[in-house]
Amino acid sequence: MAEQIQPTFLSELRRGVWTENPVFRQILGTCPTLAVSNTIVNGVAIGLATSFVLICSSAIVSLIRKIVPNQVRIAAFTVIIATFVTVADQFLKAMFPPISAQLGPFVPLIVVNCIILGRCEAFASKNPLIPSLIDAIVMGLGFTATVCTLGFVRELLGSGTFFGMRVLGDWYSPWVVMILPAGAFLSLGIGLGIINYIVSKKQA
Repeated sequence: MAEQIQPTFLSELRRGVWTENPVFRQILGTCPTLAVSNTIVNGVAIGLATSFVLICSSAIVSLIRKIVPNQVRIAAFTVIIATFVTVADQFLKAMFPPISAQLGPFVPLIVVNCIILGRCEAFASKNPLIPSLIDAIVMGLGFTATVCTLGFVRELLGSGTFFGMRVLGDWYSPWVVMILPAGAFLSLGIGLGIINYIVSKKQA
């Protein structure tokens, strides 16, 4: 019988950030990606909040996977996710009120983020704790990297700033459209096009 090769953390990281990237490859979590990626600060905040909820929820789901009746598993997963979403939301409101105000309802809406419920149902509910944690970490990193990348591009082109600091001189005329909803769709579309082009070239 062929020996099974155990995946390394680097291979798992590559899976979450590239081969199975939640946004660019699976087209999941596009609502917060489009809505709050107008600055890199918002990207970091929503990425970390989503990763926190994903990691904690996956851990709990993995631990209780054998005792939750199959008929109520989705309802149970939703309650678990909602609990950690509330923790993340209250933490942001208490510690970072300006960021919480900018993110608006998109932190509470993490509870219906298909990335989190999808990983809990497809992976954590079927695997032990450590693999579930690794899966949640790499998927969270993949989502965070994507939304931060879009935030960087949109903030730089739309405002000429990086983390709120002016980096492009007075010679630069900001593309205001990049910080508007149209800029979100444009940035995501270009990103998807680039990723698909690279993948097709590698396959060819």
